[in-house]
Amino acid sequence: MRVALFTGNYNYLREGANQALNRLVAYLEERRGYEVRVYSPVTSTPAFEPAGTLVPVPSIPLPIRSEFRLALGLPRAIRRDVARFAPALVHVATPDILDTRAQSFAKRLGVPVVASLHTRFEAYLEYYGLAWVRPLLEAHLHRFYRRSDYVLVPNAAIEAEMLRIRGDSHVSIWSRGVDRVLFDPARRDLQWRRSQGLADDETVILFFGRLVLEKGVSTFVSVVRGLQQRGVKVRPLIVGAGPAATVFEALAGVVLTGHLMGDDLAKAVASADILLNPSTTETFGNVVLESMASGLAVVGADVPSTRALVDHDCTGILCSSGDLEGYAAAIESLVGRPETRRAMGAAGCKASNAYSWDAASAAVQQVYERVADAQARPA
Repeated sequence: MRVALFTGNYNYLREGANQALNRLVAYLEERRGYEVRVYSPVTSTPAFEPAGTLVPVPSIPLPIRSEFRLALGLPRAIRRDVARFAPALVHVATPDILDTRAQSFAKRLGVPVVASLHTRFEAYLEYYGLAWVRPLLEAHLHRFYRRSDYVLVPNAAIEAEMLRIRGDSHVSIWSRGVDRVLFDPARRDLQWRRSQGLADDETVILFFGRLVLEKGVSTFVSVVRGLQQRGVKVRPLIVGAGPAATVFEALAGVVLTGHLMGDDLAKAVASADILLNPSTTETFGNVVLESMASGLAVVGADVPSTRALVDHDCTGILCSSGDLEGYAAAIESLVGRPETRRAMGAAGCKASNAYSWDAASAAVQQVYERVADAQARPA
């Protein structure tokens, strides 16, 4: 099967969405004999090598978030390339101009469209003073997903929402996986901690992911600062990079590693003690799963994405998203009960075994073939 995949970011900036897309394309080509052609903006400094055949689409920096690129349409050269490729199916992964035009072009070609939801863009607006735009954006998103023949979503809560939006049953879950070789409690390294100035008797609170406002950066800083002010012996470890990095500088004794990859990333995550993930905008929460696989207890917002991964009081503690004192109390209780913290980490590591990249990708492949078969049947 030939698949044309359109996305706003395939490999120029590392994030959870393009990690899943690259894993999917590698699985389809290497394990299932598919041919996948990917159409996306690119930069001269890609974050990693792409899976499949990447076709660059002209783009400009996105206003406000200039690290991202925006394609302003579907150029004629790209349309010709897609037509020559003759895909059996078009997959659109970002509800932007490029993917909306790709939807329309696929319909002209008589090719079915599968959409995947990776990001709650509507939830980001309030962080940038654009809450007034939300009704317009939600109207566009609903139309985008209704125009697709099938929609893949990351968890059961979003599946139920999408079923209501579409009014049919053409929705299913595309879960995620975790690299169990890379993310492992055995990666914990006290020498590495000491080299970062982190004492053995300090409880290290991890923030892990893109350093952007919509990930709950301000909540993290407020909670950790409050704990430090009342004498709780915690140190913040910030693993990641992004435009909000300076917000963390308000924290005493903060360690910012910047962007890490591979063994360095796995060592840093496993060497922390508690993941504090206050983000309310996640769709899946790859960093939660990777932290669980690394043996960390999780304290997170009680929202569908984290709730789908964390078993409250077993693998972590869920708190009301706006309850700063609730987060602080949960962390303080785990600081004072290291045996409970370690038990939660062990339970989380065991629970992470249920998540496989191959199984997640196989579920998408099954949807592809079902949609392509349904398209071919009338002919």
